[in-house]
Amino acid sequence: MKKLESLITSADNQRPDPSRRWFLQTSALAGAGFLIGCSEEPAAPTGAETAAPAMPAEPVDAAFNAFLRISSDNTVTVVVKHLDKGQGVTTGLPTIVAEELDAAWDQMRFEFAPANAALYNNTLMGPVQVTGGSSSVSNSWMQLRQAAAGARAMLVQAAAQTWGVAASAVQVSGGMVTSGQNSASFGELAAAAAELTPPEQPELKSPDQFKLIGTRLPRLDSNAKTDGTAQFTIDIDRPGMLMAAIAHPPRFGATVRSVDDAAARAMAGVEDVVQTPRGVAVVADSFWTAVKARDALTIDWDFSASENRGSEELRSYLKELVAGEPGGIARNDGDVEVALGSAARVIEADFEFPFLAHATMEPMNCVVELSETGCEIWTGSQIQTLDQGAVAALTGLAPEQININTVYAGGSFGRRADPDSSFVVEAVMIAQAINGRAPVKLQWTRENDMRAGRYRPISQHRLRAGLNEQGDIVAWHHSMAIQSFLAGTPFAMMLQDGVDATAVEGARGLPYAIPNLKVDQTLAEIGVPGLWWRSVGHTHNGYVTEVFFDELAQAAGKDPVELRRSLLASQPRHLAVLELAAEKAEWGAPVADGKGRGFALHESFGSVVAQVVDVSIGDNGVFSVDRVVCAVDCGIAVNPDVVAAQMEGGIGYGLSAALAEAVTLVDGEVQEGNFDRYLPLRISQMPEVEVHIVPSEADPTGVGEPGLPPLAPALANALAQASGKWIRKLPIGRQLQA
Repeated sequence: MKKLESLITSADNQRPDPSRRWFLQTSALAGAGFLIGCSEEPAAPTGAETAAPAMPAEPVDAAFNAFLRISSDNTVTVVVKHLDKGQGVTTGLPTIVAEELDAAWDQMRFEFAPANAALYNNTLMGPVQVTGGSSSVSNSWMQLRQAAAGARAMLVQAAAQTWGVAASAVQVSGGMVTSGQNSASFGELAAAAAELTPPEQPELKSPDQFKLIGTRLPRLDSNAKTDGTAQFTIDIDRPGMLMAAIAHPPRFGATVRSVDDAAARAMAGVEDVVQTPRGVAVVADSFWTAVKARDALTIDWDFSASENRGSEELRSYLKELVAGEPGGIARNDGDVEVALGSAARVIEADFEFPFLAHATMEPMNCVVELSETGCEIWTGSQIQTLDQGAVAALTGLAPEQININTVYAGGSFGRRADPDSSFVVEAVMIAQAINGRAPVKLQWTRENDMRAGRYRPISQHRLRAGLNEQGDIVAWHHSMAIQSFLAGTPFAMMLQDGVDATAVEGARGLPYAIPNLKVDQTLAEIGVPGLWWRSVGHTHNGYVTEVFFDELAQAAGKDPVELRRSLLASQPRHLAVLELAAEKAEWGAPVADGKGRGFALHESFGSVVAQVVDVSIGDNGVFSVDRVVCAVDCGIAVNPDVVAAQMEGGIGYGLSAALAEAVTLVDGEVQEGNFDRYLPLRISQMPEVEVHIVPSEADPTGVGEPGLPPLAPALANALAQASGKWIRKLPIGRQLQA
């Protein structure tokens, strides 16, 4: 224990402000020391035992393709082309490889791919290396299966040649290759196998042959995230590195008129004060010094071109838009106006949604080493191709001279898929301003993140529906006013005929068999930067459609699940999810006074999810969310534990936004700066969650986002059942208003 004490004392002396990593590592060390202290004192070593052991040979890697290497030490490394921001791709993608390779799970390793769209593009999104749209597994599914199956065939061929047997006589299982009395590990055959030509069409397994896919495997990143060895951008420490903190304009679009930096420059440890088009940064020898010096700046801002409206003015503007002439038509089945005119009853409802922050636990950050010949970057990049291109345009370097080291991200929810690479560009601008004399880490504060970020846009919706004498829905008209997610970005080509495809998703694809259905959209001009937020357009459209559907069911005197069932006859996946959720939640069973039970169903990113929410409401209107039952069809569940975790995470994230989250502006300035006013869900508020997966042999679909959209409408429908009050404005708050 003396060694342990001296290590901790030494670490304390060197680090008066311990890091997260130091805490985890010394905690792990302390645990190890405790176990050693409780064991018997070891016997003194003999002379033979004290002889230095022979150093093992360094493992040698053999590359089979861009995604797979096998080492002479028998480990298998999967090159993961996607960012892992908590969603589990560093387990999911190696599972696909291990399955087709017939490897043992304890052989599997991973590393993040470099920025190289030619090799690592998202096959569903074109020539761009991007993690988004809940597509990591679905776009990699066939790509990795073929890469692994090809490598397996090469191992078999190498073994057959070595042993002088037919390839058909060679078997592979659990990381071993055998034929009769012959056997070899992958590592023993790797060098020879990698020299062979891979088959053009390797034979793939059928789902009934899977041994690892569909089973509950331990995550490959758990140990590193527990013992502190996992590298997030906030952990990166380069030799001689300087820290940077930045002051952003308090209003979006404002610019710097003048800066008095005398007080900041006078502080010990301050290296420089840098003005950029995005604000004023202080570079110092520590983050704390940089922040204190930044706060000592006196900045005169020019607001002449900024967005100066507050939330109330923006809300009034959106209400005018949605009540006016419709914009782009996203869907137009039948003749809605004629059907509404002849309906026995017409029901209308208006819905409104606030700006939402992504509120990732790790605020935006980036490390840059800049030289005349290249740029080295460390960050949790969600779109490496855009970040690489933005840095190339800024520096004049060629894209291939810019190396992006993708590291873990402490959350993203879409925030690190920034179309203008804001925080990466800021970091490079600062490095340029100091002439690259030292590596620079730009670390945003929570206030930077909340007040100068990008947000799920504010929006307004108006719905009208017609019922006939039998209570059937004969017409459905959904109008929305929202700023574009796509305008002014490299994805603007997705704007078609005045319709932002991402803003109308979940409304345009309404699955119910309604004969006359129209969806239109008016794009608002708002100077607050918007960005996709976990499940993007589905976040608001899932709520609008599923709450309004229940309101129609009530007006028609019909059970909302039965009404959905009757309108989904041609949607077998939706029906299967509906039936599973209803069964597991015991839909139709009596609900006690003061209780409510609500249902919602939604398809997003190729997956169908249904959720049932149980609530309790007190006499004072205070309510609790007691249970959420979730059913999901995501095709083949590669890792059921990861699927369940993503459903649970989406439910928690959606519940947090539904209950309390909102970004508000006064005179163009964001009022929420930290978690004292922007109120994410606390762990004590998380309900019991059950996740049930529909068995499937279809190719995998998304799981990172689809768990979110049904939560809020199922909650609102439960509260409406218990209280009779329809909730058309979010957030709900913790108490139903009288």
